[in-house]
Amino acid sequence: MSDSATSPLAGRERLLPPMATEDFGLEFRVVARGGTRRGIRLERAFWTSLKQMAESRKCTIGMLIDEIAESHTNTGNLTSAIRVACMRGLADENQTLRRLASIKTISAILVSCPSPAFALSSSKKILTFNAPFQQLVRRQLPVAPNEDSRNDLKLALDLNVADIFARLDANGETPVATGFVIGAGDRRYRGQLNAVRAPVLEPELLMAFVFGG
Repeated sequence: MSDSATSPLAGRERLLPPMATEDFGLEFRVVARGGTRRGIRLERAFWTSLKQMAESRKCTIGMLIDEIAESHTNTGNLTSAIRVACMRGLADENQTLRRLASIKTISAILVSCPSPAFALSSSKKILTFNAPFQQLVRRQLPVAPNEDSRNDLKLALDLNVADIFARLDANGETPVATGFVIGAGDRRYRGQLNAVRAPVLEPELLMAFVFGG
């Protein structure tokens, strides 16, 4: 019988990313800081987390561990304090990213852009847009985009949305240029836009910036 047939996760969507076996391996390191040497044994996953935290804070792992040791003198267990600090650091970072990665952030970016721009779902549904885009459509089409009439707009791209995401992946998120057509009723408007990946966790969205008609 195969492993997949006996696994309790078989046929279920994963709630967590898969964990690598090597992440569980204990690794002993001697960390020196200010004349103090500490021998610490931690799972490799926590050493990786400490390294990432140190890089983001532009300090050394020794400086981090020194601060953790000074802040948790009453715990009596430095390795536990390090693990908790890593988890708190990751949780705080994740909360910050979730706050930044939202439709509100996308709307703020679009509002600050002087050229017509809008956010697009993978199904080519326009989710939000800025005032210049609204003005563009009002000039070119009989239906102006607002909360009630947004769904009346029909959008077609010269490139498939999946292809745009693939090109962004392949080219280090370099903006992808493509032609587009927006229609309402019997009117059509053709233009050019640059597409970039929107800063959201999920689902994947595009931000489109119109640069020519």
